[in-house]
Parts: sequence; structure tokens; C-alpha cells
Amino acid sequence: MKAIKRLVLMLQFFTSIPIKLKLAANDEDFGKGLVFAPFIGLIIGAILATASYGLLFIFPRSMVAAIVVVLYIILTGGLHLDGLGDTFDGIFSNRSKERILEIMRDSRVGTNSVLAVVSVLLLDYVALSQINSAYFLRIILLMPVAGRVGSIIGASVSKYARQGEGLGKSFIDYCGRKELFWGLIIYIVISLLTFDYKIWIVLVLPPISAFLFVKGLSRKIGGATGDILGAVCELNQCIFVVLACAILV
Repeated sequence: MKAIKRLVLMLQFFTSIPIKLKLAANDEDFGKGLVFAPFIGLIIGAILATASYGLLFIFPRSMVAAIVVVLYIILTGGLHLDGLGDTFDGIFSNRSKERILEIMRDSRVGTNSVLAVVSVLLLDYVALSQINSAYFLRIILLMPVAGRVGSIIGASVSKYARQGEGLGKSFIDYCGRKELFWGLIIYIVISLLTFDYKIWIVLVLPPISAFLFVKGLSRKIGGATGDILGAVCELNQCIFVVLACAILV
């Protein structure tokens, strides 16, 4: 029962899918619920792939790739993109740890934020539009999975950077080795079900890139935040699509 509640909780938090259930949840539910992040990615990917399949009867593949990027933003509410922008505004401000954390919490958008978000979305679009048509729908299905495995890896190998409460504290405090293990099992099962060794090669990189991203981004502030977990998700997803473009073109 707890597992179902946490799965629904993750769907409500990480997507804009209208699930009108009021769940009695605590910080532990959020943190341990992150184990379902790859599966949430699969649900997002399934919606995007289904929409893409229909759109391909109307539009050329390059146009469908652009629509997929827009649908992805709508379906996720731009949650992780917001984290990406805040992270780049803070980390690349060349300020002290305290000032970086203040900037990351500031709702105003800076130059680094715009550049990061635009660059990632541009790479996502171009890479998707160039992928071999035989793999197009499968990569759309899998790219949110690759992104969200980054969130669980980022949370499980980090400590919380802020003093007091914050959006990512429950994820980082309660997502541990057990959640990482089962989250990776879910990711591996999803990967194996593609039955394609070329896609397996592409899917090997996201867990590695996620670890490197979170360690690199958290170095200046001595830990991670919810924004950094969001940034790792988007960067991971982008790396996956770009690598797929290189291998599956």
C-alpha cells in the first residue's frame, strides 16, 4: 500500500497529470518514493511516444521532434528545467557558497539560466530530429527514463547543502542505498525490455553521467539541492538524446 501511495505521490509531484487525490504524505514518503523515478519517466515517455506516433501521420519528423519538446515541458510543468536554470545561475555566479544558495532560491531569471535552458532544449530538439526513424519513437519513450534515473542517483549519493528546510531535503535525506538499488533495477529492467543492443549501449551512460554531474555541480556548495537534482535530470536526458543521435543516426 505504501508503494502505491508513493508512486501516485511521485506522479503528482513530477508531472502535470491531473490526479486529484489528497494523500497523507511525509518527507519520508517523498524521499523513498524517488525509487519510482525511472518508472515515472517511462509513463512520461509513453505519453510522448504515443502522441508522436499519431503526429507522424501529419507532420515531418523534425516538426514532431519540436512538438515533443513542447509537450514534454507541458507534461512536466518545466519543473526540472527550472532547477536547471536556477542551478546555472547560482553555480556559475562565482560567488560564495551562501550567495550561490541565495541566487538559486531567487525567483528571478539570470543570463546563465536562460543560456542553460535554451542550450539544453536546442540540443534535445536537434538530436531528436536527427535520430534514425527506426529508433525515433523508442528514444522518445526512453529519454525521460534516462533523465529521471539521474535524480535518484543524485539524491542517493549527496548530502543536503542548505541549512534548514528546502524542496530537495526530503529526497536527499530519505533516498538511500536501498532506493538507489531498486531504482536501478527498475531502470535495468526497462532497458532490457528494448531488446536492442545499440539502445543498451546508449542506456549505459546515464547512471555514470548522473554521478559525474551531481558531484561536479555540488562541489562549490558542499552538497546538493532540489535545483541540482532537477538540473542533473535535464542534463542526463540531454546527454542520452545526444548520444542516441551519435549512435543511432
